[in-house]
Amino acid sequence: MRFAKSFPLLATLLATLLLPLAASAHVGVDGGMHHGFSTGFLHPLTGADHLAAMVAVGFWSALSARRAWPDLLWAPLAFAGMLLVGALMGLAGVQLPAVEPMIAASLLVLGLLVATRVHLPAGVAMAVVGAFAVFHGVAHGHELANEDGAALTLAGMVGATVLLHGAGIALGWSLRHANAWLPRVAGAAVVGLGATLLAQAI
Repeated sequence: MRFAKSFPLLATLLATLLLPLAASAHVGVDGGMHHGFSTGFLHPLTGADHLAAMVAVGFWSALSARRAWPDLLWAPLAFAGMLLVGALMGLAGVQLPAVEPMIAASLLVLGLLVATRVHLPAGVAMAVVGAFAVFHGVAHGHELANEDGAALTLAGMVGATVLLHGAGIALGWSLRHANAWLPRVAGAAVVGLGATLLAQAI
C-alpha cells in the first residue's frame, strides 16, 4: 500500500526527467531504424510525447470511471484503434495539417483531464481521445513510410500502446481514493510536457 501511494511521485519525477527528450520525440529517436516488432514495441517508449499520452489516457480513464466495466476501456480502445488508423494513413502518404502542434495539444488536454478527473460520456471520451490518436499515428506512419517490415513495426507499436494504457489504468485505479493532489501533480507534469512541445512546434 505504501508503495502504491509513493509510486505517483516516482512517476511524476520520471515525467519531469523526460521533458528534455521532447525535442527528439519523433525523428531521430531510434536513429531512423524502423523495422520489426521489437523496434516498433520500443518506439513509443523512447518518445516522451507518446509515452506520456498513452499512460495519461489509461490514468484518466481509471480516475474518472464511475464503474470498472466498461468505463475503463472506452478511451484506451479508441486511442489504440485510431492510432493504428492514423499510422496506416501516414504509411499511405496522407498529410494532415499541424501534426506536431496537435500532438502537443493532446498532452495539454489529457493532462488537464487527469488533473481534474472530469468524467465524459463514453462517446465523447472516445471521440476526443481518438481524434488526438490519429495525429500520433500519422506521425509514426510517416516515419515508417519507406521502411521494410512496417506491418510488424506497427504491431509492436500497438502492443506497446496497449501495455502503456494498462499501466496508466493500474496507476489511476490505485489512486482513485488517494490524496487529490497526487493526480493533479501528475496531470500538471503532462501539461508541462505538452506546453514545452507546443512552444517548440509553433
